[in-house]
Amino acid sequence: MTPDQIFKRWVQGALAVFVMAFAYFICADIWMPLSTQARVMHPVVGIAPDVSGQVTQVLVQNNQPVKAGDTLFTLDQRAYVLAVDKAELALEAAKQENAQLEAAIAAARASVTAYQASADELALEVKRLGQLIGSKSVSQQLVDQTRANYTGALAQVEAAKAQVNELMVRRGASGDDNLLLRQACNNLANARLNLQYTAVQAKVDGVISNLQLVPGNYATAGKALAALVAAKADIIADFREKSLMKVSVGTTASVMFDSLPGQVFAATVASVDAGVKDGQLPADGSLANPESSDRWVRDAQYLRLHLALKDNDQVLAALPSGARATVQLYPVSGPARWLGQVQARFISLLHYIY
Repeated sequence: MTPDQIFKRWVQGALAVFVMAFAYFICADIWMPLSTQARVMHPVVGIAPDVSGQVTQVLVQNNQPVKAGDTLFTLDQRAYVLAVDKAELALEAAKQENAQLEAAIAAARASVTAYQASADELALEVKRLGQLIGSKSVSQQLVDQTRANYTGALAQVEAAKAQVNELMVRRGASGDDNLLLRQACNNLANARLNLQYTAVQAKVDGVISNLQLVPGNYATAGKALAALVAAKADIIADFREKSLMKVSVGTTASVMFDSLPGQVFAATVASVDAGVKDGQLPADGSLANPESSDRWVRDAQYLRLHLALKDNDQVLAALPSGARATVQLYPVSGPARWLGQVQARFISLLHYIY
């Protein structure tokens, strides 16, 4: 065989390998898509106090596991203890004021009764004098004076009733529905809640990270002082749009973690993100900004999947947030699934090298 024939066969072989590899890539991208752009993501909770104050104790260390409800650090309580005392005194003062108003209302009602009795008596006197005036037994002056006294007594009754109404308005509802008592109880509950907030607690199970806090630091309400990496974790993976044409929620998958070479974990697709950042138009009043590119073949759009491991939550919780992984999807069954499993096993073994 001449050198030209040998070269020709090498070229033909290379072309055949290229065509086969290209066909495999096209088919694999649809029937057994794979992505190396996957990570383990733990929700990160910022540890921020709800009240401000000077840190008195730090009860945890950096990278220490904690449970929900564990106290992480405490703030100076003196100002908040005084606030509770002040609110308790205000509640006691409100009760005393209500008691005084109740006594004043009782006295005003007694005055109404007394004035009403006087008015009733004068009414009878006016009636008797009216009968006697015809026989000239009494003077007209006495009759007029008695009628004036009766009118004055009626005015005193109305004034006493108005005073009762005024006092009842000032008191408001009685019992637990009283406005002053409700306001005082609300202030006391708020003061006690702020006192509880001086002990900053973990909201979820996880691991404390980036703790740079020492006693003496001043903590500002709402400002994060440390991070709590939650124990709960999620696996995210980015795939080209075309690769997901046969994928749906519930599609089985294999996950290979870089930190666990040689192991393949079964998983399922839990959800698919509804969009990406480029698919959001800001409502800022500006005009549209169409994409411009002189490339003949534009970059493919990637979409994000969320996967759940099958019966391996402890493994997932032990991995750090941001840990790299490779995801192999199985949208179809048959030979494509078998080849995908071989591909997943090969990549898992390859993690021993890189």
